[in-house]
Amino acid sequence: MRYRTLGRTGLEVSEIGFGAWGISGAQWLGAEDQESLHALETARTNGINFFDTALAYGDGHSERLLAEAFKSDSKAIIATKVPPKNRVWPAQKDTPLRDVFPKPYVIDSLDQSLRNLGRDQVDIFQFHVWNDDWSSDPEWLDTMHTLRGEKKTRYIGISINDHQPTNVIRALETGLIDCVQVIYNIFDQSPEDELFPYCQRKNIGVIVRVPFDEGSLTGKIRPDTKFPEGDFRNNYFSGDRKGEVWQRVQQIAADTGTNIEALPQLALRFVLSHPAVSTVIPGMRSTRHVAANARASDQGPLDTPTRTALKQHRWVRSFYS
Repeated sequence: MRYRTLGRTGLEVSEIGFGAWGISGAQWLGAEDQESLHALETARTNGINFFDTALAYGDGHSERLLAEAFKSDSKAIIATKVPPKNRVWPAQKDTPLRDVFPKPYVIDSLDQSLRNLGRDQVDIFQFHVWNDDWSSDPEWLDTMHTLRGEKKTRYIGISINDHQPTNVIRALETGLIDCVQVIYNIFDQSPEDELFPYCQRKNIGVIVRVPFDEGSLTGKIRPDTKFPEGDFRNNYFSGDRKGEVWQRVQQIAADTGTNIEALPQLALRFVLSHPAVSTVIPGMRSTRHVAANARASDQGPLDTPTRTALKQHRWVRSFYS
């Protein structure tokens, strides 16, 4: 496992982190706690030291599993998130801050996360949605100064709305945000346009989520793939999306000379090939997932011809009406 510095935080984080939404049992169906705990243990054995969770993941269940797994491991770096009070994802443009992140609610949520995690301080505390209009709101600025003053979190970040990578620049310009979390993968390369250059200039840490495009880039989403009832992927892959995905991943494999089975490694190495990226957090629910994902770090960045070929597979899609 290789390590990178998470921007100005100075934290040395594993290139492959552990996305802990999948072990919450919420929306990703089929997770079992004992297998999740084995996966977390395997992650540490494989050199993974960065774990990303949220209060909203199973109503704190994911956080509590991390507490159980790492009760005697103070070196595990944990990032969590405060959910929007109105429980609306993504943040809507005209919604006022007071409806989403009022100061008392943010502070109470951090305290609840700390209880779940069994810690007095979390390494990174992130806002789980964002609207850049809030960056000048006096209540948000007051909240930020309180968070830093109480020292219940070492650093503060923003988890950017899905597929809206520039909807954070104004917040970063305040100098109060240490790191961002953003969707970036072979299909969605939009963070390269403005966000990544800005983060490199200002030494902002970058956490990448959804490197497999919710499973598309694993090569396992076929036109006839069925998801359990209640699984959020039924919506994500609605309409003809599964058929489109299958055609596109076959073309990626052909253009790069890669077997379909090796696509997950290719997808992770694509993300890690960008110098702005500090860590990538694929969701993992089993020891098999952990071992396979960890190997991507050992292989290093992609060569220039492969990365050039993958640049042609940017896919501009409509996600929101």
